[in-house]
Amino acid sequence: MKKILFVSCLMVMVIGTFAQSKTLYDFKANTLGGEPFDLSSLKGKKVLVVNTASKCGLTPQYATLQKLYDTYKDKNFVIIGFPANNFMSQEPGTNSEIKEFCTRNYGVTFPMMSKISVKGSDIDPLYQWLTSKSLNGIVDAEVQWNFQKFMINEQGQLVDFASPRDKPDCDKIIAWIEGKKNN
Repeated sequence: MKKILFVSCLMVMVIGTFAQSKTLYDFKANTLGGEPFDLSSLKGKKVLVVNTASKCGLTPQYATLQKLYDTYKDKNFVIIGFPANNFMSQEPGTNSEIKEFCTRNYGVTFPMMSKISVKGSDIDPLYQWLTSKSLNGIVDAEVQWNFQKFMINEQGQLVDFASPRDKPDCDKIIAWIEGKKNN
């Protein structure tokens, strides 16, 4: 009986270790301009990953995201936007239309990636990792709507997320960026 218990405990530890073995740095994306973007280039930075949309009631969060980026970009922090059309077709544009919209309306200078799917049968592998505890080792966090925010530490590990309605400069995110939490 002790042997079975020991083997069971060992298996749980091994599975937990493997679940956490992937990091943000294992993924690649393309920018809105179509250039490859290796997320491992962000090593050593805190990263806020956000799924975005241009025709959503939360779209004005782009302005706050840009302000947050301007405030902390020189302090090992970056925001990565991933446009997605998963919620009521609120991101119908092409990558070039999205880029034009973000630049013209909100002056976005933080990295924006090509449009992807953040849920459903065609979910992007990055979002599979972000939303599944069995893959990220931390939390199940199905994307609820546009502008859900995922916090990634300097080692590329998911540490937490904020709901779409949480503003990008909410206390939870600011405390994480400034290191006031043990993330």
